[in-house]
Amino acid sequence: MKVELHKITIKEVVKDYRDSAEEGVTAYSGKLDVRPKYQREFVYKDKQRNEVIETVRKKFPLNIMYWVKKGDGNFEVLDGQQRTISIAQYISGDFSINEKYFHSLTKDEQNQILDYELMIYFCEGKEREKLDWFRIVNISGEKLTEQELLNAVYTGAWLSDAKLKFSKTNCAAYLMASDGGQLVDGSPIRQEFLETALSWINNEKIEEYMSKHQHDKNANELWEYFQNVIRWVRKTFPNYRKEMKGANWGELYNRFKNKKLDSKNLEKEIAKLMEDEDVTNKKGIYSYVLTRKENFLNIRNFNDKQKRVAYEKQKGICPKCKKHFEIDGMEADHIKPWHEGGKTIAENCQMLCKQDNRIKSGV
Repeated sequence: MKVELHKITIKEVVKDYRDSAEEGVTAYSGKLDVRPKYQREFVYKDKQRNEVIETVRKKFPLNIMYWVKKGDGNFEVLDGQQRTISIAQYISGDFSINEKYFHSLTKDEQNQILDYELMIYFCEGKEREKLDWFRIVNISGEKLTEQELLNAVYTGAWLSDAKLKFSKTNCAAYLMASDGGQLVDGSPIRQEFLETALSWINNEKIEEYMSKHQHDKNANELWEYFQNVIRWVRKTFPNYRKEMKGANWGELYNRFKNKKLDSKNLEKEIAKLMEDEDVTNKKGIYSYVLTRKENFLNIRNFNDKQKRVAYEKQKGICPKCKKHFEIDGMEADHIKPWHEGGKTIAENCQMLCKQDNRIKSGV
């Protein structure tokens, strides 16, 4: 991994600065992607923007910035995007501070800003080396998510196309997952939609998938997969509820997409489970009705008072093995299982030794 610290004047960095809806934000004689075409849309408030300029004018140090060196020799900003844009916008005359624009300053004041040296790390190396470095540095300021760090490493045509579809306000993935009720948690501009789609298609192995497809011409495979998942969810569970947002739809789609499912019967069961006060994780109902695994539901536990009453009633004897145990050596169990209609009430509580409880639970 090669990491070099450079001192570069503001004059050099903002040379040929351009902000285009089509091409993104570029600078440094066209060699720097300040905000690539489909990168997250995080914008400083006026106060933050003005503080950057005041820091420069007072010759105070700005935080170190990080640029990633790409295969073609150009660069992409990893950390420092908003500071760079704030400076470039001020010099371009996009805003004033205390009613003073850059062009209103004296020549000496202008040169003082243009000659200010920014401290910038150039980072290049193998993908794994760069990723490890970025994680160790733990970029200051607006913290980068794990997905944003991966994006900085696995750049290329595939990532640009993936960002177009998954990482922009009102992008195609967001609109599709929102039409009829939101199914995906998070924000596209913080890469959470892209991260979700990648975790679905490759069973949580996001970096493995990005590494494999980094040099593909487009992200059509991921986009088509995402569309298939959303369509399957809408067909299988047509009655939308807010609890559907953020469920692990990719895992369910991967397992059950080829099985014949009765959406009407599923809806009846879901409605009943939604009303069941023993089900504390309503979001998990959708996984449960397909997998039949009760752990998705977080069935309400017996409280300490119910456990103590059952223990005293049994005189500490496990009804399975007939041996005596202290209360901390036993666990509460439904006499009539929950899935057979047994409720989490004192009358349905028994204390089993830990071994017998695990045998009954199939653990």
